[in-house]
Amino acid sequence: VVLVTGASSGLGEALAHEFYRAGCRVILASRRQKELERVRTNLLNSYKTEPAHPPVILPLDLVDLNSIPECVNKILDIHGHVDILVNNAGISHRGDVITTKVDVDIKVMLVNYFGQVALTKAVLPSMIKRGSGHVIAVSSIQGKIAIPQRSAYAASKHALQAFCDTLRAEVAHHNVKVSVVTVGYINTNLSLNAVTGTGQIYGGIIAVN
Repeated sequence: VVLVTGASSGLGEALAHEFYRAGCRVILASRRQKELERVRTNLLNSYKTEPAHPPVILPLDLVDLNSIPECVNKILDIHGHVDILVNNAGISHRGDVITTKVDVDIKVMLVNYFGQVALTKAVLPSMIKRGSGHVIAVSSIQGKIAIPQRSAYAASKHALQAFCDTLRAEVAHHNVKVSVVTVGYINTNLSLNAVTGTGQIYGGIIAVN
């Protein structure tokens, strides 16, 4: 059972295809339900014979921290557990520190860090109880090396890296694995949908995941 966030497009959609093609029971999570339905249809049409379980759509807004435990409970009611959690959802940022509103910093941290932390904490108890599980965080080279005009994004990825490093040490004896995938430039819409320092959509053409 694999829960993929940000599964409505880009890297998350690609990961959903790989897991589903491998025969996993896939949960597609994102804010955009219509896009999730498109991905689900594509999966069903592309791999008709191999998987035995249709993908499950999970509307999920990582900014709404209080709703996350209930969303996870819905998955546990259906599948009983989650074997692999892929924290892939994210939002990017373009803007100088001095002109970026604090509200933008908060929004980026909510999606890229606090939402992922809350989701991980909601899934962990069932993994620990079963003595098996894998938490995967999709991070960025900016989680290790910050560059100009990416302060909020880089800070969120640095925080996620530190959280995962700590978590890995804490849950290893429960046979729960924690991995951070540090990716570089990927041709997705992440940059197009990045927020500027004032909270507007950036609309750039090069995606940095």
